[in-house]
Amino acid sequence: MNEHNQENGITNGVIWKQLLIFFFPILLGTFFQQLYNTVDAIVVGKYVGKEALGAVGGATGSIINLLIGFFVGVASGASVIIAQFYGAKNEENTSKAVHTAIALGLCGGIFFTIIGFTISPMALRLMGTPEDILSHATTYIQVYFLGTIFNLLYNIGSGILRAVGDSKRPLYFLIICSFVNIVLDLIFVANFHLGVLGAALATLISQIISGLLVLNALMKTTDIYRLTLKKIGFHFSILKNIIQIGLPAGLQSVMYTSSNIIIQACINTFGTNTVAAWTAYSKIDGIFWMIMSAFGISITTFAGQNYGANKFDRIKKSVRVCLGMAMVTAFGISAFLGIFGKYVYLLFTNDPAVIEIGMKILGVFVPFYFTYVCIEVLSGAIRGTGNSLIPMILTCLGVCVLRIVWIYTVVPLHHTLEMVAASYPITWAVTSILFIIYYMRGTWLKKGRY
Repeated sequence: MNEHNQENGITNGVIWKQLLIFFFPILLGTFFQQLYNTVDAIVVGKYVGKEALGAVGGATGSIINLLIGFFVGVASGASVIIAQFYGAKNEENTSKAVHTAIALGLCGGIFFTIIGFTISPMALRLMGTPEDILSHATTYIQVYFLGTIFNLLYNIGSGILRAVGDSKRPLYFLIICSFVNIVLDLIFVANFHLGVLGAALATLISQIISGLLVLNALMKTTDIYRLTLKKIGFHFSILKNIIQIGLPAGLQSVMYTSSNIIIQACINTFGTNTVAAWTAYSKIDGIFWMIMSAFGISITTFAGQNYGANKFDRIKKSVRVCLGMAMVTAFGISAFLGIFGKYVYLLFTNDPAVIEIGMKILGVFVPFYFTYVCIEVLSGAIRGTGNSLIPMILTCLGVCVLRIVWIYTVVPLHHTLEMVAASYPITWAVTSILFIIYYMRGTWLKKGRY
């Protein structure tokens, strides 16, 4: 029986229940995806040292997010298009969108492998990466970019599955690959003493496996989104719509990451201990971001499918429910990290100086997590209707531009780590206010359908 003939809970079920059913697999999947780099950081931090810890995050993470984040943002347009076609039960266009998206992943993978491998060493130097970290960071990032094709195919393939309401299989694939990554980290780093190279190889192999698993799932389904290898190619009317929706999201990711790169360059001036502490915090901070990301993906799929089914009131109800869940979660995480943050830092390093600096960073960020919630949920809902330009503009102005202005005007007057970190909660609050104002106007629901 065709899977799509079954009742679609996203467009018909109880909202809070369906959101949770969809949300938790995404959350766990995001957790295991985060586990890739977090395990790398823990293993090299414990077995190699703080220089290696600084190399697997910080500057390398910013460069990876810049390039990969741009493509994933562009590809998110495919998820929106597929969700709308699937919600409208449009078999022909759903299939065209799937095969166009995979073709985009293959071409993008080749392009970003070449670009990432080539420019990353120069980019690390331009960011002022400390010399005792630079060689480790270069090794890690170049090996990482060798797996770009499989990384992008996984992200696109899992986005397709989530767009049609299947958030479980991407989770299963990530669980498998995360455990592979953990085992290989211990073998390559702890046993074979390959250092940062071992952590990079573990991540590379895991990415290859995740890409192959998601492609296999798409080829074996009996539903209308089935992937057939000989059909992979560009349908340019579909590609145009994907780019139209996805490009603003990609540019938003670039602007967001660019501002983070500028901040990372500023962090690098404080020395190796601060770079290591910032890297460790970024992994701890990942707990919050992976949960908010799961809420954002969930509401985007809900908005997309209900938009395709012309159920606009259900979109608004979904947003209210999702906002409530996300806000409660944000306060819970803030409380947990506020109490146990020091003990979490001990997972990454035993260096007292690094932990002390890390706690200063945590003290600036954690109390203000709630100010970010509206950005993720409201922008996700708006993008789900096919309108990604306004979320890009609001995020770029409220987060990226304001953050850069802060770094170049306020920080030079008060050159402290706390002042650099303060740029985050301040820009979250401003951008949330902008999104609330735009959402309340309601014009985002009046866009034309594809």
